[in-house]
Amino acid sequence: MFNIIRHNPILREVDCQETVRCLTMENYEKLLDNAYKNLKQTDSSSGRFEIPQIKGHHEGKKTILTNFFQIASHIRRNPEHFQKFILKELAASGHQDKDRLVLNIKVPSEKINQKIKQYVKEFVLCKECQKPDTELKKQGRLTFLHCLACGAKHPVRAKI
Repeated sequence: MFNIIRHNPILREVDCQETVRCLTMENYEKLLDNAYKNLKQTDSSSGRFEIPQIKGHHEGKKTILTNFFQIASHIRRNPEHFQKFILKELAASGHQDKDRLVLNIKVPSEKINQKIKQYVKEFVLCKECQKPDTELKKQGRLTFLHCLACGAKHPVRAKI
């Protein structure tokens, strides 16, 4: 059989194409498996994304936010980035004290919740599919909001 294929150009061409197709399919399967391993997991639950309400209290002229870091972890964002946004939007100074955030002004919780919603809309939810399965990626001087669910990529303001 091998001699016939070697001497017959038509059979040799078909056999080579079959071999190339098989090798290509094997490579494709390996590449596909590798891509699935490197793919980041998304939360595919069909439940609605809820932003937790801020909890805290006032001590004199200071506002103590007790669940600030739990909210940062719930929206899957860097607490420093989230804190910087909140402090700038509230025009306040503040600092971390163990597992809470201390603001040096007295602020009503409604105003803080409004700023958290604004942060989520700008830096967490995808502009295309409205899912929270996103990450912030910095490319050069620009920062992009990359959606893990639909693959969309939108620029966001880099400077807070």
